[in-house]
Amino acid sequence: MYSDKFKKFIEIWQNEFAMERSIDEKSCRDKDGNPLPWYTYPAIEYLSQFDYSQKKIFEYGCGYSSMFWAERAEKVTSIEDNFEWHARWQKEFQHPRLEIRWRDEGEIYENAIFEDDALYDVIVVDGKRRAECAKAAIVKLASGGMIILDDSDRINTSQEYVDAVRALRQADLIQIDFYGFCPMNNYTKTTSLFLRRDFNFESLYKVQPINGIGNLWSMNRKDRKELYRRQK
Repeated sequence: MYSDKFKKFIEIWQNEFAMERSIDEKSCRDKDGNPLPWYTYPAIEYLSQFDYSQKKIFEYGCGYSSMFWAERAEKVTSIEDNFEWHARWQKEFQHPRLEIRWRDEGEIYENAIFEDDALYDVIVVDGKRRAECAKAAIVKLASGGMIILDDSDRINTSQEYVDAVRALRQADLIQIDFYGFCPMNNYTKTTSLFLRRDFNFESLYKVQPINGIGNLWSMNRKDRKELYRRQK
């Protein structure tokens, strides 16, 4: 037998986070069908606060995150090393601000970021060769920007992640770790942000932080009291 409060907890994960559908359908989307990155929910909610309309994004690793960023940023360049996945994403993710490039694994992959002279405000390391990509990202990171290293908890079992995190920390970036559940998974992981010390992204909102998914304080006092009353 579950308590009413525990049932409400399950309902939030099912309806507000759309976790059940995400896991069953193997799709990184929110309750309204909008694409989400395969990051932890705390990281997604933190990142969703900012205005990226004048920002350039570079991704090592293409996926639902590519559309998430394309709908927010000025320009997104995403690198995919798997030819079949590249063909799928090219067909499925069509957006005027998104460019998807296929680059084979190896040095060609991490060096794809050097194919133009642009600096990037956000660089996502979420594909192959993460240590090498992290080192390349440091060189191409714009002033005030950040690098996202997903699955950073693998540092406990992988030398690749040890090397990636060491390089980012030695570059004097500020590490912020977001632990928690994520779309499609029934277990937790960690997404880490590495911020330049002059990090300066503007919020989309008058206050920060905003209310997260399922947050009770998004309700007015009367509605909160009524919810409490029903759960007793």
